[in-house]
Amino acid sequence: MANINEILKDHQTIAVYGLGTETPRFLQEYGSLTTVVGLLDGYRVEGELYGYPILTMEEALERDISAIIVVARPGSCKVIAKNIGEICKSHGVALFDVRGKDLLMKKEISYDFSGVEAQRKTALIEKMKSAEVISFDLFDTLVMRQCEHYTDVFELVDAKLREQEIEIQEFAVIRMAAEKELSKNAAPTLEAIYERVLELAGLGYVMPPEKMAALEWEADLALIVPRPSMVELFDRACADGKRVCITTDSYYHQEQIRQLLQKAHILGYEKLFVSSEYNTAKTGDLFEKVRALTDGIVLHIGDDEWADVECAIAHHLSAFRVYSAEDLWESLGGLGIDSICDPKSRSLADRIKIGLVQCRLFADPFCFEKENLAVASAKDVGYLLCGPMISDFVIWMKKQINEQKIEQILFGARDGYLIERLYRKLDTKTRECYFLTSRTAAIRAGMETEEDIAYVDGMKYFGSMEEETKIRFGVDWADADQRTRTQAILEAAKQQRRNYQDYIKSMPIADTKLAFFDFVAKGTTQLYLSRLFRQPMKGFYFLQLEPEYMADKGLEIQPFYSQSEKDDSAIFDHYYILETMLTAPDPQLMEWEAGGNPVFAEETRSQTDIECFGRAQEGIEEFLDDLIRILPPQALEVNKALDEAILALVGHVRITDSDFLQLTVEDPFFKRMTNLTDLL
Repeated sequence: MANINEILKDHQTIAVYGLGTETPRFLQEYGSLTTVVGLLDGYRVEGELYGYPILTMEEALERDISAIIVVARPGSCKVIAKNIGEICKSHGVALFDVRGKDLLMKKEISYDFSGVEAQRKTALIEKMKSAEVISFDLFDTLVMRQCEHYTDVFELVDAKLREQEIEIQEFAVIRMAAEKELSKNAAPTLEAIYERVLELAGLGYVMPPEKMAALEWEADLALIVPRPSMVELFDRACADGKRVCITTDSYYHQEQIRQLLQKAHILGYEKLFVSSEYNTAKTGDLFEKVRALTDGIVLHIGDDEWADVECAIAHHLSAFRVYSAEDLWESLGGLGIDSICDPKSRSLADRIKIGLVQCRLFADPFCFEKENLAVASAKDVGYLLCGPMISDFVIWMKKQINEQKIEQILFGARDGYLIERLYRKLDTKTRECYFLTSRTAAIRAGMETEEDIAYVDGMKYFGSMEEETKIRFGVDWADADQRTRTQAILEAAKQQRRNYQDYIKSMPIADTKLAFFDFVAKGTTQLYLSRLFRQPMKGFYFLQLEPEYMADKGLEIQPFYSQSEKDDSAIFDHYYILETMLTAPDPQLMEWEAGGNPVFAEETRSQTDIECFGRAQEGIEEFLDDLIRILPPQALEVNKALDEAILALVGHVRITDSDFLQLTVEDPFFKRMTNLTDLL
């Protein structure tokens, strides 16, 4: 990191980005070392402040600047760099923060913490021992938000307002502008911010500002989760008899902060220092209030390099910086997500998904001590790696079903076991059921001609023909007397059709078009099942394999991944991890007895295996629960590229759940057994 004095000597014509209270201090201290042509801001593009004109980016570039200095908190610098970094690069303009950090220097993608420089947990514990008063920052330290950036809350509020038919153009921009304007010389309340929002929008009181503030509070509170390892340190400080307080910049009232802390099970603190209650921030005089508690050592712990460390030290407190989840994400180059999903074009749903992954992966600010990025449990494998893709598939399927006005769905066993449960969370109107089937059961009931048998035989079986005949067609060829193999198979199929139809008659299936779910398949199961139904059937698959085999079979199939998407993506490299997670705890259906009684294969999986993928399914379900709890229905957008990038992490993170690593991918239809570790 370069010295700011050296940077200014090298760049004699600059613009300053930021209109906050630190900007006049910067101008006073460094303005004589360079020529400042004006000020930039993401929310104001005209006027004058601190004796300098406020410029648009285009106006600043026209004045031949060679650098832009960003005067803002480190977290804000990251966002600013994402917003203007490309235009700076294209015009040869350097971009630095006020500490001299090059904001255009791209962080290399990494999947370990070798490049992370931070103090370890033991160092913090030692500092805590010598302190009389310990002050904890709140947001991104003790708790975190399940979103990529805290400003995502504003878009959630916008969506809530639109649900009530209140539309404010560029609401998030106006909301941020109001906060920045009112924060120049004070620490405003949320109600005051919304009074200003309404003034800036020129709408009058379409809704009382108190009610708008309540909407934001509710949306924000729904995002808040604790950071367990930090709460553990907080509890430890309380148990050790330390005087513990919480010091936070927030526009929420003290009582709201207490409610938030109670939700996160953070109790036992002596005092709350909330900026809106004292009308001053940590960058102002809030730390003076903390300092007044004692003449002894006061330690402040927080994530913000400026507000929590530099400002605390300036007010004679000891300070310790912990990394936020976003800091750790950025330190690893965003795990390559930015190259797949451009930050500028991300939807609100994208940012919530990334936030959910960040919060789960980096809940512990000291996870870097393990050196390698790790996922410790099957449940986390489900939540982190599989949850985004499976959730988007279910969202997509629900949209297709509704648009095509299909009234009932059969979720085929065993892949439909979890998907049916997830689908019900999104759609309670469409009739649906978990339908017992399998490729083997459908084939045994569906054989009508020699061509059918030849089609099945064409799918290579890794065993003898006698064994294949027994496993696939349910016929013991050796006991077939003088019948040919074909006769034996077709005769057995007639009985199986009758038995299967007994089961179908027992199901609540109406005489309307059916949707049939299969996860990854050519269409064999659907082909032979459709012969058992009077109703037309349309398949909704995650992937259709080798569609050319079904081109002349008259099947209607709509896959989540189209053929062109499939060819251009890496989904083939990773879908097996999803398929492994979706199976049911029951063994495979083989055929039906008379009266519609199922006959299952012998279970080859251990109880440990079944419990393991059950935990992974809990993680997938929890991810979808979080997504639909946070996002309104109209904001549930699908982004397969982002889902793939997250799923691809399975090849880069260290999975440490031994039960998960011992799973076997079974395909008895082909007599194939593959260890999951061979596929990772």
